Amino acid sequence: MKEKIQIRNKLLFESLLALCIALTPLIFYTCKYIAAGSQEITVLFFTLTANDFADVGTALYYYLTKFIPLALLVFWFITCKHWWYHTILIPIAMYSFQLYNALIREAYNSDKNEILYVALVTMVVVPIVYLIRVKLVDKYVHGIDLNAIDAEIQLLEEKEALRKEREHLKQHQKTLSKKM
Repeated sequence: MKEKIQIRNKLLFESLLALCIALTPLIFYTCKYIAAGSQEITVLFFTLTANDFADVGTALYYYLTKFIPLALLVFWFITCKHWWYHTILIPIAMYSFQLYNALIREAYNSDKNEILYVALVTMVVVPIVYLIRVKLVDKYVHGIDLNAIDAEIQLLEEKEALRKEREHLKQHQKTLSKKM
């Protein structure tokens, strides 16, 4: 019963995800249906202004060119099962900063300094992905099992400790035999 619920939830999640992906072209081209020259439009619960763009249609087009790829990248990141999926965070960060700047700042300031923020994200993500890659290459390509190596090192350390203890006991035995 629990397995059926899990399968149903997974199917529902994947269906919603597929529907969202299928609707992205329709969402992207909604800006074509806004009257030219409009400086403000109210959609559901919020008001969208031109924000230093020529009109609301241009502003919405700019926002959607940032939002749609960002949404698709987030979907990809969530569903990716490959070892390198953390690298998807780099374009996600890039589009996130661009969208944030487009929404908060005026049009003439957008796409200026995002490279600095993306560089910081890249400096964190790339070493993590590289370390994961090195571990996978060592394990699956070169056949190096780090746990087996650690166990072997531990065994060698124990043998060395026993050897030193045996030498110490022999020294102690020699000093006792000299005293007698």
